[in-house]
Amino acid sequence: MLSDALSYPLNGDSWLRTILVGGLLSLLTVFVIPIFFLQGYYVRILRGSSSGDPEAPTFSDWGDLLVDGLKLFAVNLLVSLVVLVAMFVVAAIFGAGSLLSGGGPAADPGAGAGGIFAAVGVLGFLLFIAVVLAVGYVAPGMFANFAREDSIAAAFDVSTIIDGVATTEYLTAWVLAVAVGLVLGSIASLLSVVVVGIFGLFYVQVVTYYLFGRGFADGLAGKRGGAAATTY
Repeated sequence: MLSDALSYPLNGDSWLRTILVGGLLSLLTVFVIPIFFLQGYYVRILRGSSSGDPEAPTFSDWGDLLVDGLKLFAVNLLVSLVVLVAMFVVAAIFGAGSLLSGGGPAADPGAGAGGIFAAVGVLGFLLFIAVVLAVGYVAPGMFANFAREDSIAAAFDVSTIIDGVATTEYLTAWVLAVAVGLVLGSIASLLSVVVVGIFGLFYVQVVTYYLFGRGFADGLAGKRGGAAATTY
């Protein structure tokens, strides 16, 4: 799977043009709108890799790219709300504990309750970390299912998402994507000072989205008895 992912952005006759366009859009993200075109392109990668297409998509049908990008942004926003709610709950518990225990046991009868709040706050913080890690693991699968079905609702199809992400295929792809992001992403970031790294970062994004899409599709096919021709 890793070798397929690394060669994926270079497959096809238009690979150089695609990387150049992707890199230029990445440079222009300060103007916001290019972000949505890139997001739309990543949707195409998820869709193509999920269906077994060996070649990376090209930048074409810009209107559709923009629409897909806006949809993926909406899914990202909804997923982010889960993390924000968890963060707010933990902050509220910590804040309540600090207020109740601030004066010490002798000065404030509520200090005992404050200690309880503080203990619960620590547990809440650990739970928050667990939620963040869980969302980081599951979210790419949600994006992949959205791309496969071309429906925002599909990103929140709980049974399908669980079937796809609770598999060794998806876990393998996710770990590989994280490793590629850390290793190649770090190298490309260092090269960004001479501009060429921007194109490298786009290449890394294409590889990681390919891994997410393929891992989810292979995992889902394996769980539900479909065919998934994958070599790991």
